[in-house]
Amino acid sequence: MTFRSETSAVPPIVLNDGNVIPQLGFGVFQVPSDEAYPVVKNALEAGYRSIDTAAIYGNEEGTGRAIRESGLPRDELYVTTKLWNSEQGYDTTLRAFDESMKLLGLDYLDLYLIHWPIAVADKFVDTFRAFQALKQDGRIRSIGVSNFTIANIERVIAETGEIPAVNQVELHPRLGQRELRAFHAEHAIATEAWSPLGQGTLLDHPTITAIAAELDRTPAQVIIRWHLQLGNVVIPKSVTPSRIVANFDVFGFELSDQQTAAIDALDDGGRIGPDPDTFTMGA
Repeated sequence: MTFRSETSAVPPIVLNDGNVIPQLGFGVFQVPSDEAYPVVKNALEAGYRSIDTAAIYGNEEGTGRAIRESGLPRDELYVTTKLWNSEQGYDTTLRAFDESMKLLGLDYLDLYLIHWPIAVADKFVDTFRAFQALKQDGRIRSIGVSNFTIANIERVIAETGEIPAVNQVELHPRLGQRELRAFHAEHAIATEAWSPLGQGTLLDHPTITAIAAELDRTPAQVIIRWHLQLGNVVIPKSVTPSRIVANFDVFGFELSDQQTAAIDALDDGGRIGPDPDTFTMGA
């Protein structure tokens, strides 16, 4: 285990490679490059120790600077970035990784993800093989995927002999991903939720606001707690300092079985982002 989880209040999730990832992290999707530094700095000061970015976000440089200048020991931080679709393929993956690491200014990466399968391009297996080589070289601790379907993952396992440590997917109360989560559990793959708050669309839902009132918590705290109790790794994003702090304050209460079931019942397959089977941007 490389990440020193004992230094954080956030529960650790043990991955199938023996490494650990903090169950609660901070995402920087749609955070402009010039805002990434102060936003990540605020998140680290609030207690977050896991930061999730991606090449396509265009903010690896500001994110990396905040991490490096935080004064926190590197082994108390968990850093994830993702390979963009246009860079898939063995050799191009190696070059793209070098560029991300240059922007981040880090010696190693905790987790590297293939951002989308882009099955039509038929490159994700070769891409994962490049990930394996980088892991073998000690430059990445854990390797995984993002937005992969069960069929995509089965192919990776069959053709590379390795099970991804993580699959980061759109997951929120309206898109519970039950079948995919069950598959992950069978293969000891950690389920990581992006857009965990449904990009804010669930914060005024009557079910969520009623539970929040019962618990004297914010709607966002209720949804994040729901994720944690499901066992998901969750990476909420905010640029507002008060919300960054509030979204981290989710360990002093629990949802009842009845409250959890009420949130589960909101699942209507309401996908906000692209469908992984048809998304081809950057192919």
